[in-house]
This record gives sequence, C-alpha cells and structure tokens, in this order.
Amino acid sequence: MHAPSSQKQFGIFKVLDNNTSVEMNGEVNSQSLTNFTSLTTAYPNITIIHIKTCDGSSDDDVNLQLSALVHKKKINTHIVDGGLVASGGTDFFLAGVERSKGSNTKIGVHSWAGNDQEATDFPEGHIEHRKYIEYYVSVGFSQTQAKSFYYFTINAAPASSIHWMTDAEIQQYSLLTKISR
Repeated sequence: MHAPSSQKQFGIFKVLDNNTSVEMNGEVNSQSLTNFTSLTTAYPNITIIHIKTCDGSSDDDVNLQLSALVHKKKINTHIVDGGLVASGGTDFFLAGVERSKGSNTKIGVHSWAGNDQEATDFPEGHIEHRKYIEYYVSVGFSQTQAKSFYYFTINAAPASSIHWMTDAEIQQYSLLTKISR
C-alpha cells in the first residue's frame, strides 16, 4: 500500500512513485535542509534528484549544507528536459555524485551579493571566496577546477543579472559527469 501523496511532499522535494527518485521544484529556503533530512529519513533509498526548476536559494548557508548532504549520501542529480538551475540552484545541482541533464535545459551563474557588497568587490584569494571554493572541492572538483569555476561564475554576471552557460562552458568546467541521450 502506498503512502498518501501528502506524505511524499517535503517542501520543494517530492518523492516519486518508485521511492528512490525525488523531483525538486522551487527555490532552496531556510526549511529545505530540514525537509530533505525528513525525506531521507522516511525514504532512505533515494538515488537521484530530478530537478525541474531551482532558480536559486534564499539561504546560501542552508543551500551549501543541503548540497553537501546530497553529495555525502551519494545521490545523483539530473536536470529534466526543459529544466532550469541558476545561482544557488547550480551549486545544488553540482552536489550530485553523477550529474546529467536532459534537452533544452538552462544552467545559470552570477556573482553573489550580501551586505551591500558583491563577490567581485573582494580580491582573488580573499577569505570571502573560500566557502564556495571549498564546497566545489567537497563535491569532487580539484582545487584548480573549483577556483576556475568559482571565479568564472562571479565574473560572468553581476548579482542582479544571470549568465546562461553555453554547452562549451558546461563542458569546460566539467559540470556534467555523464551525458544523457
């Protein structure tokens, strides 16, 4: 007997009928880590998150903690056909041990901002950049790849805008670990 659908929805995450896949749709917020922890407690065999849309996060610290948890649990991420990730959503996508995407997807990046400053206000190597570079390393990027991708993202567009990555950029920065056909 299947659990009622209300028990399969955990904030922006919905457990699919096979009980090993999750659909993600929405912005990561301050409750997303708690919701995902509850989900994986109730459904411990999750192997993949299918991302419809995640255009960012309203809480960067929660997003990085949530993303680290996804990676630690060896869960894969996939952007579905027509799906979109941007900003913190791109960081979340990178948590997947294996990362793939369907067709007609968008991956967006830009600088972060906080306390009336943008990432580009700080010189390369500044401590303000460290948590993002360390995050990319923690999900499998080499130190060189992590720095290269991070500085690309913050210089690609200001915080008030977005840069949609080209296929060449996605390949250059090794965002996909497997190619979907």
